[in-house]
Amino acid sequence: MIKTVYTIVSNEKIADGAYRMRLSGDTGAITAPGQFIDISVPELFLRRPISVCDWDGSGLTVIYKTVGRGTDAMSKMRPGDALEALSGLGNGFDMSRCARRTAVIGGGVGTPPLLGLAKRLTAAGHEVTAMLGFNGTGDMMLADEFAALGCRTLVATADGSCGTKGFVTELLPQAGFDSFCACGPLPMLRALCAALPDVPGQVSLEERMGCGFGACMGCTHKTKNGPKRVCKDGPVFDKEELIW
Repeated sequence: MIKTVYTIVSNEKIADGAYRMRLSGDTGAITAPGQFIDISVPELFLRRPISVCDWDGSGLTVIYKTVGRGTDAMSKMRPGDALEALSGLGNGFDMSRCARRTAVIGGGVGTPPLLGLAKRLTAAGHEVTAMLGFNGTGDMMLADEFAALGCRTLVATADGSCGTKGFVTELLPQAGFDSFCACGPLPMLRALCAALPDVPGQVSLEERMGCGFGACMGCTHKTKNGPKRVCKDGPVFDKEELIW
């Protein structure tokens, strides 16, 4: 974990209430897809944890949804503004445990960290299927970016406005894979793990975080190995470890 100051390069709306922010600055602490940064928002005490969508040597991209005062303030930030954050937080996806045929399964704003994972898996020769679930067309994000990587990309919407009607689990019969990595709401992750009992999987949990680095214990989740802090011990866990 390092504290660093980023410069906002761009901050654009990409879906209903969702924004993509590109930041320039030090990414040396980011070592795996699925990690997050903890952003300091002026005049607010608690930082805002946002997963890293992708990164390179010059900076990183985050995608966030406006759900409160902090993210609403972020949506009004402009290119050139400075943004202080803790970087390289959490444990990401372990690519060495991904099979040659791997599915990345995202729900809503849980989709972004899977793009950086898919980018690195395809570069390493994996056959990647992206299964993305949204409430409707207005919530959709990044489907074109997954397809551009060469991923087979399947979409489900709850209202049937695009792709398969229903939840992302409706896409499972359409895809063949030997391991999966998922990120999204807890009910979605629970349903996936129940539907795929014999398929190795890694899941990234979404929890409210107070500190973002394991001090406050506010994001603790039950596991078979005792209570674990999502921010410090996760957010990525082996699916067999979790107690739903």
